Amino acid sequence: MRLSSLQKYIILQCLESKTARISRTRLNVKNKTKIITKSIERLIDKELLVGFGERTKYKWFIKDIKITKFGKKEAKKLLGEQLKLKFKKIKK
Repeated sequence: MRLSSLQKYIILQCLESKTARISRTRLNVKNKTKIITKSIERLIDKELLVGFGERTKYKWFIKDIKITKFGKKEAKKLLGEQLKLKFKKIKK
């Protein structure tokens, strides 16, 4: 999956967080809120993140974000970590 460097940064910040939800204010850098908002909305569309906030008829007002299981897998690929396979025990 192709991701921009900002989207990679957002996903890695979510993965490194100790809490489940991350506030948007943690991601705001140098008044680039419009760019960050678009990146978050695109990550939500790709089902890598879940957004919490309010939605009006025309616009999203995202206050918090949370990474999904699929997002965690993608973030671990970005880090270069090998995922553990879950083996099932066969009972005889």
